[in-house]
Amino acid sequence: MFKKLFLITISSILIFLASCSPKHSEIVIAEYGDYEIKMSEFENAYAKNVGGIEQAKKDSIEDYNKFLDLFVNFNMKLRDAKVRGLENNPAILEELDTYRKNIGVSYYLEKELVEKGIEQLYERRKDEVRVSHLLIRIDKISDDEAKLKAYEIIERIKKGAKFEDEVLAHSDDQFSKNKGGDIYYITAGAVLPALEDIAYSTKVDSVNPEPLHTQYGYHIIKVTDRKKRIPQIRASHILIAKSKDNNDSLNAAALTKAKEVLERIKKNEDFAALAKEFSDDPGSKEKGGDLGFFERRQMVQPFDEAVFNLEVNQVSDIVESQYGYHIIKALGKTEYPDFESEKQNLRTMYEKSKRKDDYQKTLDKFSKELEIVTNEENLKEIISNSDSTVVNEDYWNSNLHQNYGDKVITIIDNQSFEFDKLITYVLQNPKNSNVVLDEKSIQNFLNGFKEDKIFEIQVAKKLESDENFKNLMQDYKHGIVIFKLQEDEVWNKMRMDSVAIKNLYEQSKDSYIFPDRVQFKELFSKSDSLLEVYRKELQNGVSFDSLLTKHKTKGRSENLAYTSELKEIGNNSYAKAVFELENIGDFTEILGDDKGKSILQLVKKEVSRNKTFDEARAEVTSAYQDIESAELENDYISRLKTTYKPELF
Repeated sequence: MFKKLFLITISSILIFLASCSPKHSEIVIAEYGDYEIKMSEFENAYAKNVGGIEQAKKDSIEDYNKFLDLFVNFNMKLRDAKVRGLENNPAILEELDTYRKNIGVSYYLEKELVEKGIEQLYERRKDEVRVSHLLIRIDKISDDEAKLKAYEIIERIKKGAKFEDEVLAHSDDQFSKNKGGDIYYITAGAVLPALEDIAYSTKVDSVNPEPLHTQYGYHIIKVTDRKKRIPQIRASHILIAKSKDNNDSLNAAALTKAKEVLERIKKNEDFAALAKEFSDDPGSKEKGGDLGFFERRQMVQPFDEAVFNLEVNQVSDIVESQYGYHIIKALGKTEYPDFESEKQNLRTMYEKSKRKDDYQKTLDKFSKELEIVTNEENLKEIISNSDSTVVNEDYWNSNLHQNYGDKVITIIDNQSFEFDKLITYVLQNPKNSNVVLDEKSIQNFLNGFKEDKIFEIQVAKKLESDENFKNLMQDYKHGIVIFKLQEDEVWNKMRMDSVAIKNLYEQSKDSYIFPDRVQFKELFSKSDSLLEVYRKELQNGVSFDSLLTKHKTKGRSENLAYTSELKEIGNNSYAKAVFELENIGDFTEILGDDKGKSILQLVKKEVSRNKTFDEARAEVTSAYQDIESAELENDYISRLKTTYKPELF
């Protein structure tokens, strides 16, 4: 025993700090009856309880010992639950099964879609991709004709035809066809998910072999560049504006002026000073041309393309845009953030851009893996006899339920689902309340039902070997049985003894105290002069209530308006000011700040005092319940200790 005690003491001191070797993990740190608690069990439970291994490392030996005592009690309760047969209790098993179905899909989608999705998004967003496209629209020819034409063009490109020539000859995108189909740089998370997938999976200078189908038609995609992305760049510019009527001579003069300014910059004149003197951009001129930080595609393309190719402190040549002639200086660039700091932003981006698409792909995949049969005959019969029945509890008394509730409407993975099960599913969503059961609504409800069941069935299969999910379910099961034990051993045994509650009050009445309290009325206004008029009227005998009726303006906040009962003063400076008044009906000077001013009238005040039993009844009853439950809990633990004789090493 001494050897074991020595090993445990050393291990306890080093717990969470040393590497967890197999030998370390197998050390027994407690026994109860014929059962043992090993170091690995304790470590896992402790880390989970405090929020992770890193937090656990910061705690003291005293913290570990306190938790070990609680952990042994917890394990004795679980053993007692097993002896009582609670683990196989039908109600508990049913609750566990419901929880497994409900949480399983959410768990799977978070793990397999969201977590993987944001990791992929993070990796993709390290780069930006330049894309060109050739569009075959479907507003003038049929979808099939457009699709065929797209594949014919792809075949010609495979055989050596130049993509840009095909764009010029066949693209229906008038904006990009004269630029070789160029639609510029794109970044993951900011474009159509299907376009993103193609762009980030296609090699530079290659054409995707499958056209992209969108609401506009069929797109043939070519990737023309891929490079490390600069999240944001900070730049200054000097704009020499073109003439509004596009006068050639005036534009030539503007270009000459821009060249002169650029020459002065090259001679090391101050860029910011020249921007203030010459720039025609009113938004940045007075800031020395500073545009702040911005992302790709926030500026017009010629400007954007030039600035993102500059090194910090480098000045561009003259860049022409529709606004005029720009001279640009790069001032700074941001680095790509680490995953953890970007995680929430990525999650938001994923939810908006890709989750719906990934969810549908997963649903399609799951659907193909299952045998799904809809009983069209039964469904048709139900629809034809629905007779305007609505979705509410009255359904269970309807002819539709009586005659067709047990009719099978779909079979999924050899599981039959009757119409009543569909209605039970529909009733779970309050939004469906009182919807008329007709062909459209029944079909929509059935589609949603099948979708949920497909996920439920497939996810259950896929989580059979997921250890984390098994542990999650085990924790939940433990929670249910412990709750049941507490119900049997503590809560159901508590008796509300009115005499004992009154005695507890008498023993501890000094604990139940009302602090200083006050009740008041308020005249509030943002106008100092108006309140000054009211103050003089009050001094001349006008009643406070008549001014309240006349003014009809609520107080600045709920706790400062008229109070119908006594309120604790706390840190409320207004309430304190009222409490200092001597007589009922007295009023304060004008109080307040730049947000508004008030005059307050004392209605009632009461200095701190002990609460009567009736006033303290709820608090005393709660305290009594705490004491009783603690005693019952201690009695239960004592019985367990007598049975299992636990030893903590």
